[in-house]
Amino acid sequence: MPFADVNGQHIYFEDSGGDGVPVIFSHGFLMDHEMFRPQVAALSGEFRCITWDERGFGQTEATGPFTYWDSADDALALLAHLDADRAFFVGMSQGGFLSMRAALRAPDRVLGLGLIDTQSGLEAEEVRPAYEAMTEEWTTNGPSDELADAIAGIIMSPGFDHTEWVAKWKARPKDVIREPFRTLMDRDDISDRLPEITAPAVVFHGEADTAIPMDKAEQLLKNLGHCEELVRIPDAGHASNLSHPAEVNGPLADFLRRHQP
Repeated sequence: MPFADVNGQHIYFEDSGGDGVPVIFSHGFLMDHEMFRPQVAALSGEFRCITWDERGFGQTEATGPFTYWDSADDALALLAHLDADRAFFVGMSQGGFLSMRAALRAPDRVLGLGLIDTQSGLEAEEVRPAYEAMTEEWTTNGPSDELADAIAGIIMSPGFDHTEWVAKWKARPKDVIREPFRTLMDRDDISDRLPEITAPAVVFHGEADTAIPMDKAEQLLKNLGHCEELVRIPDAGHASNLSHPAEVNGPLADFLRRHQP
């Protein structure tokens, strides 16, 4: 199996290889590298597509507390391990959190940002108690059918078949989400630093996203220094790239082609 021992971590990754410009795809909370299968299938003939499991998900363990700055460093170290000096960063939700931090940390290494159903700020205060309660139930008793369906309803688009993902959640030890959840809830707000990001960007956001409202995407469009477009995806929820790949893949491919060296 392809693992990279970088930045003090044992990180699982997949690399399509080839001579194309590298694109590193970073997944959302409770997801893993496989959420970008539609993008890799569409783009790997033209670009070098790198997917990976972030700390606490898939086959990468979280061995202690960490921040999304640490996750950004993981991604940058993985790219260095793969001899990819510069790459496009495409991230969904928490994958966007770390991608923007990578652009702040190492602007010379980020060719561009594809930001999917993400934001620069914090979780809304009104949802925090519910998220804390759901996670406490998960780590104590595991993801019951009712709990898993409720969480899938937050992450997935309406009508999307989430059976595969619920099965993955149930197959994992129930307490492995504890550290990643604390990272999610305790992250810092980088909204005031958006103008510092020099990389070109494109933003995608599902119009039915209940986890992160559209106004957060509009904030990215307005405040990122070089954001070119906000692609609004009708009927799509939080993981819009998974449920509506055609609506994401076309504009994303155009963006990558425009900005490849």
